[in-house]
Amino acid sequence: MDYDALCEAQLDELRAAGNYRVFAELERKRGLYPNATRHGENGTDNVAVWCSNDYLGMGQHPAVIAAMHEALDAQGAGAGGTRNISGTNHAHVTLERELADMHGKEAALLFTSGYVSNWAALGTLAGRLPNCAVLSDAGNHASMIEGIRHSRAERHVWKHNSPEDLDRILASLDPDRPKLVAFESVYSMDGDISPIAEILDVCEAHGAMSYIDEVHAVGLYGPRGGGIAEREGLMDRLTVIEGTLGKAFGVVGGYIAASHSIVDFVRSFASGFIFTTALPPAIAAGALASVCHLKSSNAERIAHQERTAKVRRRLEALGIPMMDNESHIIPVMVGNAHHAKLISDRLLTEHGIYVQPINYPTVPKGTERLRITPSPVHTDGDIDRLVRALSDIWSECELARREMAA
Repeated sequence: MDYDALCEAQLDELRAAGNYRVFAELERKRGLYPNATRHGENGTDNVAVWCSNDYLGMGQHPAVIAAMHEALDAQGAGAGGTRNISGTNHAHVTLERELADMHGKEAALLFTSGYVSNWAALGTLAGRLPNCAVLSDAGNHASMIEGIRHSRAERHVWKHNSPEDLDRILASLDPDRPKLVAFESVYSMDGDISPIAEILDVCEAHGAMSYIDEVHAVGLYGPRGGGIAEREGLMDRLTVIEGTLGKAFGVVGGYIAASHSIVDFVRSFASGFIFTTALPPAIAAGALASVCHLKSSNAERIAHQERTAKVRRRLEALGIPMMDNESHIIPVMVGNAHHAKLISDRLLTEHGIYVQPINYPTVPKGTERLRITPSPVHTDGDIDRLVRALSDIWSECELARREMAA
């Protein structure tokens, strides 16, 4: 059996469909973000990054870097083991307290990534609560879907952002059985925001737990960066809040925040927490510095919203088709995998602008796009270059303007 040939056959199908992923090899330069050096077959060149999830540039913030240096110099590189076996560091405990405080919860628990926190927490809660039924928004992230599958609990998928459909399904279930409703606040590909209050009304009416993924909102929204739920005054009504340290906070890691009992339950039973090496102390220290800074500073959030609004206005004025939303994510709609890659390649090679194409299976076929994420450190000059380049390529490729805007 030629296993390489079996693998290559499926890879060829990806290439033919225009969905084969090619990574840009970048070297970020401290203090120069969003500019980076790109390494390629013909040497290196400079590019401006427009698709990073380091939404506020906190991965370059002096306080974050200083905290990581200090922890690295004082404690060394690794955590030394799992949290249970010598791996619990003082920075872990302090960071969990700060995260719990940010979300107005009794406790928080760190994981090695946002993907792992969703997979482990949802898998554990849904899997170990007796006869639990899980209700998952149709637009949920792969990490949530995999966690729910791992739980082997009964699963129901409700229409995206539809409290009415959620209510319909919950009403059909035994009112006495445990129920867990899982959804996101900001959906990363369309950039739409869920109707959290209405969803919570439905959850509370049926006695269901609520689990919200705020990974694309923490740090960015709310007076202290607690996310959309904080901005809307709803954190106290949510059972579990999940977030990441790898996007707006600029480092790496994931977490949940909830009651002492729920956090202890996940801590005690989640294999994705128990059996994995803890985050290095320097990582936890950097994340702690970032969280503390953004809890007290609104400057980055204000600048971020201003930059996002400016990019939207400029693209709208030129008729570049964008998906309409109220978040910081700007999906520029292309609608064809080959065209999306072509535009991305031309932006990179001809204009020094890096925007990764988003194709199936990340988004449905026919909705391929470029996902632009402005940050406070993108200058007016950066915006000018991006807008001009996109407009020129759109005209040269004879692509429709505005027609695909949603």
